[in-house]
Amino acid sequence: MNILVYGAGVLGSQLAQVLVRGGNDVTILARGKRAEELEREGIVIRHVFQFKTTVDPVRVTRTLEENDEYDLIFVVMKYNDFPSVLPILAANQSRNVVIVGNNADARSMQLFLEKNSKVEKRIAFGFQVSGGRRQEDRMLSIGGATGQMVIGGLDDEIAFKSILDQAFERTKYKLNYLDDIDAWLKSHIVPILMLNAVSFNEKREMIQLDGNRKQLQHMIGAMDEGFRVLEAMGITIIPEIQAKLIRKHQRMFYFLLKMYSMLPVYKLVAGSFGEIEALDHAFTVWKKATGVPTPHWEILKRDYSIL
Repeated sequence: MNILVYGAGVLGSQLAQVLVRGGNDVTILARGKRAEELEREGIVIRHVFQFKTTVDPVRVTRTLEENDEYDLIFVVMKYNDFPSVLPILAANQSRNVVIVGNNADARSMQLFLEKNSKVEKRIAFGFQVSGGRRQEDRMLSIGGATGQMVIGGLDDEIAFKSILDQAFERTKYKLNYLDDIDAWLKSHIVPILMLNAVSFNEKREMIQLDGNRKQLQHMIGAMDEGFRVLEAMGITIIPEIQAKLIRKHQRMFYFLLKMYSMLPVYKLVAGSFGEIEALDHAFTVWKKATGVPTPHWEILKRDYSIL
């Protein structure tokens, strides 16, 4: 199957490797130094927990032209980078597009593509459940090869589900189809913001969580407030266990958060400042629209965050 992975960061590289190993004809879109690295070395991934490094050759392109045609396009990038890619996707003649990553605005992205595309676009949204970070000329991965993606359409079942199943048929990668992917994506934004909003210094550099008792308590309270904002918008919290853990098992969640703040793994799942800032902007709009009180969020932003 002819597949384009648009985006060659950690998650895009992981996904491209899975698809290559599944026997697909994969092209990865990259630019600059990253494109040169991929052409020279292939996809080099250090699998942290498996204690191994894999190398997979892949075709590289630097552009998506109007007449380029792929059976599937996976757009894997940060939320704040999606807007710059949408016009390029709309101009291209490929029909089946999966937008992968944190997303506070899936509906407007779909409407843009439907309105501006030259051919009928069939669109799905997903989130790759893995993580990692870039290290010189390779990627550090905590998942990827045997990972999974939550995926779904906004209105009905994905029209090209059989094509997706075929693409991953010979892999160990799991596609977890959801009926309400928009609710899942919005629910996911709450813990992402809660964990990342207090993790940057004034230079926008990633720092370790302080992990003191007051900070963690405000983070837990802020997460509960975030879910209440979504509920006021009529959004179901998916998975439901997130809200239950916060509201019925706060002591357990506190110790889990305490452990997270002490371990270096946070560096492998953290977001970038630009993406977190964009997600925070979207969430602030939701807060104002619902009028739900968020005192813990306000204290976090006042005392611990530079957002």
